[in-house]
Parts: sequence; C-alpha cells; structure tokens
Amino acid sequence: MDRIAIIGGARLNGEIPVSGAKNSAIKLMAASLLTDEPLRLTNMPRLADTRFLGKLLSRLGVSVTESDGPDGQQTILHAPEITSGFAPYDLVRQMRASFNVLGPLIARTGQAKVSLPGGCTIGARPVDLHLQALEALGAKIDLHEGYVYAQAPRGLKGAEITFPFVSVGATEHAMLAAVIADGVTVLHNAACEPELLDLQECLNAMGAKVEGAGTPTVTITGVARLHGATHAVIPDRIEMGTYAVAAAMAGGEVRLTNARPHLIDSLLDKLEEAGCGVERTSDGVIIRRNGERLKAVDIETAPYPGFATDLQAQFMALMTLADGESRIRETIFENRFMHAPELMRLGADISVSGGEARVRGVAQLEGAEVMATDLRASVSLVIAGLAARGETIVSRIYHLDRGFERLEAKLTACGAQVRRIKDDGEAEL
Repeated sequence: MDRIAIIGGARLNGEIPVSGAKNSAIKLMAASLLTDEPLRLTNMPRLADTRFLGKLLSRLGVSVTESDGPDGQQTILHAPEITSGFAPYDLVRQMRASFNVLGPLIARTGQAKVSLPGGCTIGARPVDLHLQALEALGAKIDLHEGYVYAQAPRGLKGAEITFPFVSVGATEHAMLAAVIADGVTVLHNAACEPELLDLQECLNAMGAKVEGAGTPTVTITGVARLHGATHAVIPDRIEMGTYAVAAAMAGGEVRLTNARPHLIDSLLDKLEEAGCGVERTSDGVIIRRNGERLKAVDIETAPYPGFATDLQAQFMALMTLADGESRIRETIFENRFMHAPELMRLGADISVSGGEARVRGVAQLEGAEVMATDLRASVSLVIAGLAARGETIVSRIYHLDRGFERLEAKLTACGAQVRRIKDDGEAEL
C-alpha cells in the first residue's frame, strides 16, 4: 500500500492550479444517465472516485471517454440506451455518491436495483432522505438483502418535498430524478452548496428547467427528455481551501489559480483572523505568511456558506502550531475527529470531547509515522508534515487519491519535499 513521505520545514512559493470539484463532477457524471446523447464535461479531475463511478456507469451502458480536449481535461459520457439497471454492492461500496445513480435510472427506465452504500468511517450518513424523496416522486421502494428495488413503470410525478434537515446528497438526488418527471417538483429546506448550482447549470444546459439551486427552495419543472451538452465543472472549493491552509502552515506565498475565492470566504476570513495574508484575485487567491506565528482562532462547521466540514481537519492541523488555544466544533458529522490522535503523534496538544476539540498550540511538531482514516483527515496529516521537524510518513493514502489530483506534484512545484513511496518500496516524486 502506497505511502507519502514529507520532509518538513520548506516554505511554499509558487502557483497551484485548482482542479475541478470532485463533489460536483461525480453528480454531473450521473446526469449522463438521463439522456441518450453525449454529455461532455470539461475541467474534469482525474481521481479514484471519478474512476469508480466511471466503472459503474460503464456497467449500466454508458461509454466513458477521458481525453485532453481544447478546454483541458474532459470526459465524454454517452448512454444511447441503459443496458442494465443493476448497480452491485462491490461497485457502490467503493464510493457512497455512486448511490445517486438510482434516481436517474428510475427516471429514465422506470426501474432499478441499486446496492445500499453501507457504512462510513465518519458517521452513519443514512440514505433515508434519498429514498423518501424518490417515494414522494412516485417510486415504489423495497429494501431486500442490502439492495434497493425501485419501480416507477408509469414514470415519476412532480411533488412537494420538504427535507427534515439539510442534506446535500438528498437534494442532488431529488434534482436528478425530478428533471424528467411529469409536473413540477419543489424542494424545501434544500442544501445551498455551490455544487448544487453547478448541477442546476449542467441540467439546464441539457434542457432541464431547474430554478433556485443554491437557495433553500429549488423548483424543477419536468421535461419530456434531455439532450446532450457541454459543461465545465466548477473549481474544487475544498482543494482550494486545503492548499490555502497548506500555504499558511508552511509559510511563504502561494497563488491559487482557476479558483473562486468567494466559495471559501468562511475559511479565508478565519485565516485573516489568525494573521495570515489573504489577497483575492480575478482568478483565485494569494496566501502569504512571513513566518510569524499565527494566532489561535475558533471555528464551528456549518452548511454552506458556513465553515465547511471538509476543511475542519485541515484547519485543526494549522491550529496545532498557533499561539493560544482554539476550539473546533464539528456539527455536521459525528466521528470526524479521528485525525486528532494522529496529529498528536506528531506532538500536537489536542483534547476531544463529543463534538468539540480543543487545540493548544505547540512550538514545534515532530515528524512521525501516521495513518490516514478518511479523505480530509489524510490531507490534514500531509499539511502538518509540511511544518513538522524531520520526516512524516502518511500511510493508507488511497483516501487521498479519492479526492486530490496530483497532490505531490502540486506541492513539490512550490518547494515542498513530498514524495510517494510505492508499495514496491520505490519512491515516486
């Protein structure tokens, strides 16, 4: 199993282009099931998660072609017909978001058999709201032996759906199913994340009629069919925030390009509060730190536009070297402090109680062997390693490959000493 080794102490200086958003790309890929014409997605990241979903879509009848196009990395997905409505456990379990093929399959073919996604290391994350939304649209749902059997032989019907709490996945899933349902669907208490607006723009380019994405109320007027389209994936706000924190941790000056800084205003405000230099530009943001110790600040995760839970672990790593004590409250997922014990192996002073962690800044972190527990936790250990004395080795980095494209190359281009140790023992820069 591959590992990443980091020699800490090098300041970061240079430019990092931000890739397309993983959390958006995988839902846009699922939209290809809704039309018999090609969907061309540009600014596409090349990640383990997109490969997992591509494999599943291929099984369902979608041809998936990756290439370098005139607009950079692109993926063309084409499903002239759905050859199978069966999504097996061995594919769905690899990535929870692949469960979102269920709605498009029902909408287009009237039936589907999709595995439940199973557990998650950062919380239960049930799919109840997904299934309730599909039932409200007229699908008959049966659960048997770990699979969802869904039928809507007469098609889906528009409905009023009120989510009992905000769910990004359920909002996206309902949108994907409702665009070719008969009638009008209104989603109340919808998630407001930017990826939902990206999905709306892609679906509308395909001929859908969706309004209100990015607000708590989304209205979908069903159409008879969708057509092909070209759509550019939104820049990845979590990757942008991650590299912003990395620059603050290591010191130096890093320009993040192909980015939309307003998408991470909640993080950038906290970096400025901590004493980091932040300059918003026309195509991204510049992060500066001259070597002075940062101040401890508190954060509390919240749905967008609040502080993203997917940036909590990275910010905790930053606070391990800040002057003073910071409190970090996690309100989105339970069990999302599993990176704390690994940061403590590097010398961090952290205590966790329920959904709150207290981080008392230390003068120096020391390199050590640590283990990644999930995608965002794994990159927090890399960030900590950038400033730790000596060598830090992060194992189980398959988590990193799910969500960060060319991580080592982007960091080393700015002066970091980061290398991948292949499972055969060879190092790869």
